[in-house]
Amino acid sequence: MSNVRLFEMNFDGRKLVVEHGEVAKQAAGAVLVRYDDTAVLSVCAIGKKPATANFFPLMVMYTEKMYAAGKIPGGFLKREGRPSDNETLTSRLIDRPIRPLFPKGFKYDLQIINTVISADTDKTPEMTAMFGSSLCLGVSDIPFDGPIAGVNVGRVNGEFIVNPTLEQMEQSDIELTIAGTKDAVNMVESSAKIVNEEDMLQAIMFGHGWIKKLVAFQEEIIAEVGKETGEYEYKVVAEEVHNKVVELVGAELIEAVKIEEKLARGEATDSITNKAVEQFEADNAGLDKDDLRSLVEDVKSVCSTLVQQEMRRLISEDKVRPDGRKLDELRALESKKDMFVRTHGSAMFTRGQTQALALTTLGSLSEHKKIDGMDDMEKKTFMLHYNFPQYSVGETGRYTGAGRREIGHGMLGERALRQVMPTEEEFPYTVRVVSEVLESNGSSSQATICAGSMSLMAAGVPIKAPVAGIAMGLIKEGDFYSILTDIQGMEDHYGDMDFKVAGTKDGITALQMD
Repeated sequence: MSNVRLFEMNFDGRKLVVEHGEVAKQAAGAVLVRYDDTAVLSVCAIGKKPATANFFPLMVMYTEKMYAAGKIPGGFLKREGRPSDNETLTSRLIDRPIRPLFPKGFKYDLQIINTVISADTDKTPEMTAMFGSSLCLGVSDIPFDGPIAGVNVGRVNGEFIVNPTLEQMEQSDIELTIAGTKDAVNMVESSAKIVNEEDMLQAIMFGHGWIKKLVAFQEEIIAEVGKETGEYEYKVVAEEVHNKVVELVGAELIEAVKIEEKLARGEATDSITNKAVEQFEADNAGLDKDDLRSLVEDVKSVCSTLVQQEMRRLISEDKVRPDGRKLDELRALESKKDMFVRTHGSAMFTRGQTQALALTTLGSLSEHKKIDGMDDMEKKTFMLHYNFPQYSVGETGRYTGAGRREIGHGMLGERALRQVMPTEEEFPYTVRVVSEVLESNGSSSQATICAGSMSLMAAGVPIKAPVAGIAMGLIKEGDFYSILTDIQGMEDHYGDMDFKVAGTKDGITALQMD
């Protein structure tokens, strides 16, 4: 027997309805969210025991079913295949604001599955899925420091619009997606037609005002039907283990953090960590295999924490970064163009130990990309693809198709450069830019934008203006904070914010923040 509960709110003149208690009742949490004619089923499921992985195994999926738009999939099989770029990007978009809000030490397999069942693309299925993802966690017994919500923001004729229609977005000079809690914004994804910083900030604040309303609605629902937080195990390092690691290698790790060169610093911290691991293995040889593996992971975790604490202390107190730069100092820059004879355009951009090679190819308009999604068939004449081989960070690994990260970084670069591309009437060609990341120590997506801009010019594409990108960081300790210019990988990994911005000398063309 179902015990369905309905909740409804008016969201800027559109009906937002939540159904709970009728579908997917064996899952940890499930809600059916209707946003006018759009309907998304959001479900979360959790493993029975903590995972043995040393990371939080969260998987977020956003799936568009063609029946949602009254269409039959193309191709021989006539069923949905691999995820589209939009499905992949939306899955990332939902993951990013949710992932930081789980308790420290929570390591259960957790899956959040969003299925678009009915689609009116003017009533954003993507943001409906983000709302549902947060709410299905909120009504479950899974510990989650939410709720969160997200909205799209556009600006037409100087007026901001929440969740604009596709027609309104064609006229808009800002294409912004933001997410956050009632207290703060924790995810931004945007492209813009060369707008200034003040306008972008106003758009973010406008969107956050609507997010607060969606969060308040979720809180009402959770108060009515939400479960009490369940009893879960949390991975906590024993104080005895922590203290012994500090005694064994703490001083050495602190010194290793101060090594300026990335690979040398990494080799030093790895060697010191292995030293601690070997000592613990020798001292605990009698433990069974699983307990010993868990102990080793604890030792590695303490070593990583010590490196993080020292890096943050150096920046916050000494105002010195791991590679010796000042807080507002760029890494050394170098660029080259026209490197190859047979490519239409090529350029390489190097910033410190991050290097991107961009190659541009021109084709006829008939070579455009066809996108068969839930809306009408779309034609795309400008594409940017991003490749991140394992050797770029001195490692080996599997080589398969483009992963979520590569698709996401490629789309960020594409958004940044799309704003300065000529119209089809001005330049009747299909244009493809491919970025090969040859070396990486942070901000490879922004190096891609710099190299891509130069590569387009080298190919003779009459772009409106050159575009450059940079990643900024934040270290916050108590009431004090330090803003970092041109962050490297270590500062991204251990810092509090990754803020990527791209644009011309006159304004912003793309923005991303986590």
